[in-house]
Amino acid sequence: MMTLKIVACALLVGTTLLSAQTQDWSQWRGPKRDGVVMNFTPPATWPERPKRVWKVPAGLGHSSPIVAGDRVYLFSRIGEQEVLTAYDVATGDQAWRQGYDAPYQMHPAMASHDKGPKSTPVLDRGRIFTLGISGILSAFDQATGKIAWRHDSASEFSSMSPIVDGDYVIAHVGGATSAMIAFNRMTGARVWTWKGDGPGYASPIVATFGGTRHLVTQTRVHIVALAPADGRELWRAPFTTLYDQNIITSVAAGGLLIYSGQAKPTIGARVVQEGGAWKLQEVWRNEDVPMYMSSPVASGGVLYGLTHRNRGQFFALDAATGKTLWTSPPRQAENAALTVATNVLIVTTTEGELIVMPMSKQGHGVIRKYTLAESPIWAHPAFTPAGVLVKDAETLSFWTF
Repeated sequence: MMTLKIVACALLVGTTLLSAQTQDWSQWRGPKRDGVVMNFTPPATWPERPKRVWKVPAGLGHSSPIVAGDRVYLFSRIGEQEVLTAYDVATGDQAWRQGYDAPYQMHPAMASHDKGPKSTPVLDRGRIFTLGISGILSAFDQATGKIAWRHDSASEFSSMSPIVDGDYVIAHVGGATSAMIAFNRMTGARVWTWKGDGPGYASPIVATFGGTRHLVTQTRVHIVALAPADGRELWRAPFTTLYDQNIITSVAAGGLLIYSGQAKPTIGARVVQEGGAWKLQEVWRNEDVPMYMSSPVASGGVLYGLTHRNRGQFFALDAATGKTLWTSPPRQAENAALTVATNVLIVTTTEGELIVMPMSKQGHGVIRKYTLAESPIWAHPAFTPAGVLVKDAETLSFWTF
């Protein structure tokens, strides 16, 4: 009986730890990389003003903060170093900081942006993995910041956010050695390499279609899926945008894969297997709401997003048919990070705003609009049970409602 009790307690603790980990905002777009908030409950009534709990200088870059338990981690640039910093969520006090030299020369066409990093870290079982703007992939110890291993791909530009799948951390890097590469998360050893196309700017997801797991991303001139276990190419489809800037993180919703790009239609497609081969089978396309940099979210059979048309319009589509349900007035934002939190959309914009919108099939609405920053918010917000963390041009702040 005592043995059974010990086993039961161990299972309960293990389940509790696993539940806590899955609730943490541990990577790009949250625990499932889909923009769905699982650890923050919106207030019944949104206040006229939120409370800023703390604000700290945090360096340059568009990398989004990540959260685990009582700590928030931010990857940024301070001087000519890329640094990973751990802060106390409650106070903003610095717990540790680790950096490495990463001088970087901006392309003249990118002069309006800073020198990064652009990639959001991923936290997995005690390790944090970062990808610098010049292709430096690092593994840090979560508790101390101590470096575990590092690879330098000498990439011209890296902005995708790496993903962890099982024992592999996977990154898509460019330059002369352009490839999607899986590394052992503990040792840093290469496990597999795929060289079918160079990176766009999109971050991958893992989704299951037909009982098979697909690592899906938009590359330079394709949308492609690999087997995450060994890097085998499962399928690819041509997808080219102006300047090869494929940026959108694809969404799996209602059995469909939904993707888009600059001046391209938003497309819903099935991933099917015929004659032993996988392929992408288009179900619908919507020419009215192309997406450039802002990745959409799906909830309740509706896809919500921001099209770059008319200087930024929010929209809602029927995820099953692609039919436009509504569009907002124009000039909403150059870019926005959309998240679903229970029954509302929480959106941060390059206008320094946080907007709370009802999730609705009937039309666009605004519950509250707050100005949180005097500089653009490019980074995705991160959530805790108590509030939201926001990274603007050079600071990190924590807000409650």
